[in-house]
Amino acid sequence: MALFSALLTAAAAIAVGTPSQAANPIITSIYTADPAPLVVGNTMYIYAGRDEAPTGGSNFVMREWHVLSSTDAANWTDNGARANIATFPWAGADAWAGEVEPRNGKYYWYTSINGNGAGWMNIGVAVGDTPLGPFTDAKGGPLISDSTANSSGLNIDPTVFVDDDGQAYMYWGGYWSPRAVRLASNMIDTVGSVVTPTGLTNYWEAPWMFKRNGLYYMMYAANDTSGCVTNSNYACQRYATATNPMGPWTHRGIVLGQVSSTTNHAGVVEFNGQWYIVYHNANAPGGGNFRRSVAVDRLYFNADGTIQQVVQTTTGPPPNPGGGGGGSGTNIAPSATATTSYVSSWESLAAVNNGGTPANSQDRSNLAYGNWPQQGTQWIEYTWPTAQSINKSSVYWFDDNQGIDLPASCALQYWNGSQYVAIQLQSTCGVAGNVENVNTFASAVNTTRLRLQITSRSGFSTGVLEWKAFQS
Repeated sequence: MALFSALLTAAAAIAVGTPSQAANPIITSIYTADPAPLVVGNTMYIYAGRDEAPTGGSNFVMREWHVLSSTDAANWTDNGARANIATFPWAGADAWAGEVEPRNGKYYWYTSINGNGAGWMNIGVAVGDTPLGPFTDAKGGPLISDSTANSSGLNIDPTVFVDDDGQAYMYWGGYWSPRAVRLASNMIDTVGSVVTPTGLTNYWEAPWMFKRNGLYYMMYAANDTSGCVTNSNYACQRYATATNPMGPWTHRGIVLGQVSSTTNHAGVVEFNGQWYIVYHNANAPGGGNFRRSVAVDRLYFNADGTIQQVVQTTTGPPPNPGGGGGGSGTNIAPSATATTSYVSSWESLAAVNNGGTPANSQDRSNLAYGNWPQQGTQWIEYTWPTAQSINKSSVYWFDDNQGIDLPASCALQYWNGSQYVAIQLQSTCGVAGNVENVNTFASAVNTTRLRLQITSRSGFSTGVLEWKAFQS
């Protein structure tokens, strides 16, 4: 949540609980901003503040937070205001950016809000029993305020992350002042001193923390003119990585370029095997810098773990329903070691499990695996250090319209400890082009090794753009 100025036009009607048509922005019945995504089961939730500034307003008017939800990342429902300023009896204004983190069967909503006491912005925390609440004040006062030792120049934009070992961390801060602290297991107290993270080049505000393949990622808004924006009143989203959740961080580049609003606030999440970025812009009818709207687009990683810069769209992502394209559950392929019977020297085996979702079977933007000039039956195999329960797989085939064509057939096998055994599928192993072929197992298998056998058409070789395995 930055402090910039702009002129705005038009007004928005209010409608709650009505699904929107797939497009960006995802909700246009009201203005929404500062989105924070969370996946619970087969649903993606987005927690967002509501912009209520009037036409021509020159400052933020934000009094409540809404929860948006989708089961396919394309069609969204506004579930209404699930928290507001009155949720915090000690606060009086400014329902700014927040994020929800699940822990111990509850959902903790960390928010930026203006307390009634000395100072300006504080970090509060509410708690609910479901992703939709109801939410109540969990602490009875600020978690972070101006009186907190080494607090930020502006205590806003909390992002909370619980690591695999159960330790929780919170990052926040505006005015070029990132801060981090450990949280107690109760999620409403801090542990130890507030620290200043290092390595977050050109940090301005809006941190977002996540982890992928053992690597920690910190995304944040920057407003420098060193490749970020041409006017420092605007912002881009940069990111850094670290091998420790408290850093030090190494700057990697830009995730999201300048948007149509001056502020740029985003979050990242994996849903049904695909990574997404949620952010806001001023693209809704009558929108502007104080009347922003949430958008969603797909996010892609390179084989080395770096992030490709996001392509902003007006259409939004295609539907990705659980149990349909993309599969349900968690894609565990990125954590596996891939091997193959053969890969062409100019292609890449890393393509098969780098987390991409191709645009079509000719898409080379996210690497491709191919086995030209080999013909007949070839294989790709995933190996995990410990046994995994797997109930579904999906394959996006590569077809270069030359020597590599769609396969004649495919089969899936698993290692039972002494030999490979055929996996019984609910339907024939899919070999269609330009789609993610989802293969659902008749029953889950527990294994350390999964093998995809690919049989070519006569005179051709075969290729794969992405092969996913879903944990049951």
